Amino acid sequence: MVKRPTDRRAVLIAAGAAALAAAAGTAAAQGTDIRGTVTFRGGAAIPEGRIAIYLEDLAIQDQAQRRLAEAHLTSDGRAKVIGFSVPGPDGLTAAPSLQIVARLARADGWLIARGSAQITAQAPVDITLNAVTY
Repeated sequence: MVKRPTDRRAVLIAAGAAALAAAAGTAAAQGTDIRGTVTFRGGAAIPEGRIAIYLEDLAIQDQAQRRLAEAHLTSDGRAKVIGFSVPGPDGLTAAPSLQIVARLARADGWLIARGSAQITAQAPVDITLNAVTY
């Protein structure tokens, strides 16, 4: 049997198919993003600091594996509402054990506020930060 050499047309078709598959994968991944807003209790401006927002599955016992996705934002101390987007894992479905958590910390790492909300299917998530008292 004689092997046929790979021609330019076959290479271009394969490259085009790979690019199309990569674009479809990116679009599918973007579709699972969890979007929402963060506010501070009482409608006050969100204090200055760094906000860590993460998706947590309470059904997972191992603390190291409990966080499924994470995003970070910065508050300048003037905004009353900050929007966010956290990339959700593939095949994400709303479950009672899934929650999204927001933690606001100062530049020195001191925790200022925390809030959480349940994940609902295809609906934006609203998290209200509550001041932490020590």
